[in-house]
Amino acid sequence: MRAMRFERFGGPEVLVEADVPDPVAGVGETLVEVEAAGVNFGDIKQIAGEHTDGPYAPKGPLPHVPGMEVVGRAADGRRVLGYVAQGGYAAKTVVTDRDLVALPEGVGAGEALALLIQGLTAWHLLRSVARTRAGESVVVHAGAGGTGSLVVQLAREFGAGRIIATASSDEKRAAALELGADAAIDGDAEGYRERVLDANHGRPVDIILDAVGGPVLDSALDALGYLGRLVTYGASSRQTASAIAPSRLAVDSITVAGFWLIPLIARDGAGGAALEELLDLTARRRLRPLVGAEYDLARARDAHEDMLGRRTKGKLVLRP
Repeated sequence: MRAMRFERFGGPEVLVEADVPDPVAGVGETLVEVEAAGVNFGDIKQIAGEHTDGPYAPKGPLPHVPGMEVVGRAADGRRVLGYVAQGGYAAKTVVTDRDLVALPEGVGAGEALALLIQGLTAWHLLRSVARTRAGESVVVHAGAGGTGSLVVQLAREFGAGRIIATASSDEKRAAALELGADAAIDGDAEGYRERVLDANHGRPVDIILDAVGGPVLDSALDALGYLGRLVTYGASSRQTASAIAPSRLAVDSITVAGFWLIPLIARDGAGGAALEELLDLTARRRLRPLVGAEYDLARARDAHEDMLGRRTKGKLVLRP
């Protein structure tokens, strides 16, 4: 079958098209004929060799076919969405049954792919970690990004009282407002607290969801109110945040937590009630996942280069 694989670690240039044997499903697995595969930063990190152990690590010796998200058809005709640790950049792949869900009618391939890693991350940030309660104020960093745009919409769906998005440009701030944010502000660390409090009518906020890290995380702590929660789930700034003194947390009973979806999937599987809820909300058009460019599978290298160059918007899709 047709696939894209890498025989050595490196940048997008190491991806090459190859004809490889069809995979064979074992007990508790389903063979899926791939309609579309999602592109993630996790794929780029795996190909670069940044994760040589843990959930992102390639299984066994090289070469490997990357790709963690697929939409396709099972042998019984079901259209399905599934998570795979690797093997998605191919015409066919095998998915563990606990990582597979049926797609409702009316949900496009790109929309479904956006709901897997990014959508589940957004859901768990709000439900499992921050434990958002009705009426609370929520700040979403990178509110026009893949995960952030879903957090904005889900926060509204889950009853947040006021949603404040941060974004780096007027265009992105306008997009966050269109998705349902009550306010959209510059997310730069300098002047962060003043902008957040102003956007929240002068009051500290209840929840901040941070994928930026570094000085922005440091500033974010100053914008939290009593019993406030900050959840860190990324560090796109590639800068290190300052150490946090326990006494600083105790004064206002602040919680700082972290979240990474992949270990949770490894433990519990990707399928289940959370993913089904996201798909149902999308089918009923209460949730609008952002879908970006589509590429032929042979152009996976171009998709990675565009993502690294920050030339993309929404979920990137490969078509075998």
